[in-house]
Amino acid sequence: MPARTVLLVDDDQEILHSMRMLLENKGYRVLTASDGNAGLIVAEREDPDLVVVDMMMPKKSGFIVLEKLKSRKKTRPKVIMITANEGGRHRAYAEMLGVDDYIRKPFAMDRLLESVRKHCPLTPTEDKPAEPNTPDDAG
Repeated sequence: MPARTVLLVDDDQEILHSMRMLLENKGYRVLTASDGNAGLIVAEREDPDLVVVDMMMPKKSGFIVLEKLKSRKKTRPKVIMITANEGGRHRAYAEMLGVDDYIRKPFAMDRLLESVRKHCPLTPTEDKPAEPNTPDDAG
């Protein structure tokens, strides 16, 4: 079974790189885009299982990306929105558009990984090392 695909859309190259390294090391296939337009093009071409999108970006905001992804006629990926914005109105709007999770920057990479695993789980064999086959010594 091929690895699950995550598309990361953020104009901050450092954050994009950190998220990519984390998820690739955990076994995900990771695609990236540095603005909303590019993110939508990659999503249409690659049909990712999950999209992690920044709210504030050039060309198309994360809200527009979210709206377009959730209105697709073919498969609709899960979407996690990340943002440095503190406003509750933005979160409410993202939830109205159908976001699956909303994470405020700065965030711990463990928080991102927890959300990615929840919304785009790997198969048990991809996500953890195999258990050794040892006979039960209790009997």
